Formats: sequence, structure tokens, C-alpha cells
Amino acid sequence: MTQSLALSVDFGQGFTDAWTSIARIIPKLVAFAIIMVVGWMIAKLIARVVDRVLRKVGFEKVSERGGVAGMLQNSTYDATAIVSKVVYYAIMLMVLQLGFGVFGPNPVSDLLRSIVLWLPKAIVALLIIVVTMAIARAVRDIIGGALGGVSYGKTVATIAWAFIVALGTIAALSQAQIATSVTGPVLVAVLATIAGILIVGVGGGLVMPMRARWDRWLESAERESVNAKASMDAYNRGRADAAGAAEQARRGQLGESGAQG
Repeated sequence: MTQSLALSVDFGQGFTDAWTSIARIIPKLVAFAIIMVVGWMIAKLIARVVDRVLRKVGFEKVSERGGVAGMLQNSTYDATAIVSKVVYYAIMLMVLQLGFGVFGPNPVSDLLRSIVLWLPKAIVALLIIVVTMAIARAVRDIIGGALGGVSYGKTVATIAWAFIVALGTIAALSQAQIATSVTGPVLVAVLATIAGILIVGVGGGLVMPMRARWDRWLESAERESVNAKASMDAYNRGRADAAGAAEQARRGQLGESGAQG
């Protein structure tokens, strides 16, 4: 009898605790739903504003110059729309973090917080990639146009383009803190290799070719200076002769007018 009474009391206490938990969680669920709805509306509005601002400032033209637009030909989104979507989902992650914060400290909130803190770095890294691609393409066009008359012009332009893209990619990965233990040493190794090649080449095998080239340049400059001086002397003599002829003509006219008078 005593055991059955204890079981009935425990059963009733369980119902009481369950209803108490439900009564406590319902306001939190309502607050979570309100935060999500309001946050979703704000995220939509901000994404539209970002899309319009980027299109007005010419972000799409920059992406076209960088070749990003060409890469997205088969995609349903252009570069501006992708950035707007990234901003939208970034705000929604912030809203999720705020919403789960209603339930107190929990692993989901901690995970969302770490993602939210990383998102600005990801956006900056994306912008670095777009700007780098635009700069690399402009440099390639300039070098290709300047060296279009030589056989190695296209190769030099492509090498310059690849070098700038590689530097931009490493900078973007470093900004996003992705594989920093790899990108840092790779960048140092590449720069050290280039410096070593220049030092060894200029200090070793390129000394004689550069000396010969400098000699040719100096000889050409000397010839050009002599020709320029001769041209200037001839020009000055011509001006002096023309001035003398004009003076003689003027005196002749004065003499004729005096004789007639």
C-alpha cells in the first residue's frame, strides 16, 4: 500500500515537472519565432540594399573586367547577386545565433558565434579575389599590348597575370585564415626564389649581357644627342638667316620709301 502510494506521488510529480518545463519553454519558443521572422525580414531588406548599392557603384563592371562574370555564365547568379546572398546568409546566421541565445548557453550558439565572427573575413577575401582578378587582367592586357610585336609578349603577359592572381589568392586565403600554415611559407618561398633568381642572374650570368646592353644604350644616346645638337644648330642658323633676310627686306623697303619721298 505504501509502495503504490509512493508511485502515485512520483507519477504526479513527473507530470508537474513536465508542465513546468513546457510553461518555461513556450515563451522562449515564441521569442525565438519572433526573432527569426523579424531577422528574416531585415536580412531580406539589407540584401536588396546591398545589391542595389553594388550595382550602382559598378561592382559588376569590376567583376567583368576581372573575368569573374565569364566564369558565372552558366550560373543563375552574377557576382553582385552572389555577394548579396552571402550578406543575406551572414545576417541570417547572426539572427540564428541571437535566436538560440534565448535558450541560454548551448553548443549551437557557440558554433554559430564562431561562424559569424569568421564571415566578415570571408567577405573581405571574396572582394580581394574579385579586385585581384580585375588588376591581373588589366596588367595582362597592358603588357600584351606593349609587347604585342615580339614573340614572347603573350608569355610575359600570362606570367604576370598568373603571378598577380597567385598573390591575390594567397592574400585572400590568409585573410580568411584558411591554410595559413601553408600559404605563408609558400609565399615566402616564392618571393625568396624570385629574389634568388634575380640576384644570381644579375650578379652572375646577366652581368656581361647587361653591360653590353648598357653600352649600346649609351652609344645610341650619344648619337642621338649629337644629332639633336646638330639639328638645333641648323635650326638656330636658319632662324638667324631668316631674321637677317627679313631685316634686309625691311631696310630695303625703308630705302625705297625714302627715295620716293
